[in-house]
Amino acid sequence: MKKIETLGWLNHCLIDEMPQYRKQAESFPPDEDSQWQLFRSLVNVRPPKEAGEEFLRIQDTLLQEEIGAKGITKMEYLQPARDGLYLWQGDITTLGTDGIVNAANSGMTGCYVPCHGCIDNAIHTFAGVQLRLACAKLMEEQGFEEPAGRAKVTEGYNLPCSYVIHTVGPIVRGKVTEQDRTLLASCYRSCLAAAVEWKMKSVAFCCISTGEFHFPNEEAAEIAVETVREVLRAHPELMVVFNVFQDRDREIYERLLKR
Repeated sequence: MKKIETLGWLNHCLIDEMPQYRKQAESFPPDEDSQWQLFRSLVNVRPPKEAGEEFLRIQDTLLQEEIGAKGITKMEYLQPARDGLYLWQGDITTLGTDGIVNAANSGMTGCYVPCHGCIDNAIHTFAGVQLRLACAKLMEEQGFEEPAGRAKVTEGYNLPCSYVIHTVGPIVRGKVTEQDRTLLASCYRSCLAAAVEWKMKSVAFCCISTGEFHFPNEEAAEIAVETVREVLRAHPELMVVFNVFQDRDREIYERLLKR
């Protein structure tokens, strides 16, 4: 099938599952870009549940082609900045490390806001609907919302990474507190402990708790670099990538990694 036909088929399936969105779906023009936005919107609001084999096969082909078209960056393409630490600016959903870190919310099943710009939304979109279901099963087993500072691991599904490490960072309300700093450091320690447990050799961190969670970028990066360096003294076999998207964050990490 052509991409537009694939999107039409997938969107038809999703609307049949969720007929309450049929009227909104009809407002999307029939062109490829609009139908991709509709697909993304529908999978963003879709609750965690099983999907049929044919849907998964067609969805997986679409997502893998989309990621491939963006270009996959493998670990061997990167040059270390210093001490086994790497800095890379780009879309984390195209990074072929063993694991990538997702800045999750306490519900842990992804962002439900259609086409939202957060990393949680992007990771769940491009991993496929399987990821939300896997996260929901972990949360059902746990029986309560995920506290800040811990980590859970799932497969990466359609992402080029093998695993996604999900962590909930602290939400800063007003001035940064010592508890905020402690919880953010705990996120990095917990993710690296999970990486070691799951025998990952390379892990890419996003800028946890910045943006939507309001942790100041500079201080968050200082905590990230300091904490990761501390852990790597005990686990020098790990390769850690600081993944940034904005120029501002790249400049901060470039400066910190030279120290």
